This record gives sequence, structure tokens and C-alpha cells, in this order.
Amino acid sequence: MSDALHIVLDDTAMAAAGQGNVLASRLIHRAHAEPGWFLYAPACALVEADRARPGTAEHLAALPGITVLDLDLSAALAVAQQESWAAAHSQYAAQPTPDRPDGAVIATTAPKRWEGEPVRVLDLNS
Repeated sequence: MSDALHIVLDDTAMAAAGQGNVLASRLIHRAHAEPGWFLYAPACALVEADRARPGTAEHLAALPGITVLDLDLSAALAVAQQESWAAAHSQYAAQPTPDRPDGAVIATTAPKRWEGEPVRVLDLNS
């Protein structure tokens, strides 16, 4: 197990960050200031967050501690099989990879959305 902490923001977490959610703000600060903290914004979730709260995408993409994850072919194929592109891209991004052998945690303000899914969740409502 790695000491690094990898966190994927879903669309609800991104919108919450733009509305001043304290826990989302702390994640963003830590990803920028502390080694071993990595924060990801899947492109499809970023689009959905921007639809819900215009300006969110531009703001988050400009932050130095956040890595925007493109929709590559593998992600597109995974997303195409789901109803919600935002949730599907977030779930895909949280899966283990060679760079993230333990996968990533999904930060969300809608934890019930992830019930029954094979992902770890960080509830930003607490």
C-alpha cells in the first residue's frame, strides 16, 4: 500500500468547492501544499459541475493542486456504457492504475449515488 492519497472529485464535489464547502477547500489546499496528496478532476465530471454552476470548470482547472483527467479511449469506452458520463468518468478514474495501484477515493456530496459501486467514498457533507 502506498502512502500517497489519491482523490477524485466527482461533479458534486466540484460544485461544492465552488460554493465554499470547507472540506472540499481543505482537499484542494492539501493537494497544492502537501506532498503525497493528489486531486483529480475527470473531464466529464468537470463539464457536469460547470453546467450546475457556471464558472466551476475554469476555476478548478486553474488551481495548481488539481489534475484534470482527459477522456482517453479507455475512459470513453467505460463512460459509453453508463447513463451518467460524470459519474462513469469519476468511477473510471478511481480504479487502480500503475500510477495509483490502490486506486483513488471519490470525494462527493452525494454519497448515496455511490452505494453498491466498487469505489471508496469520502463524504464532503460531514
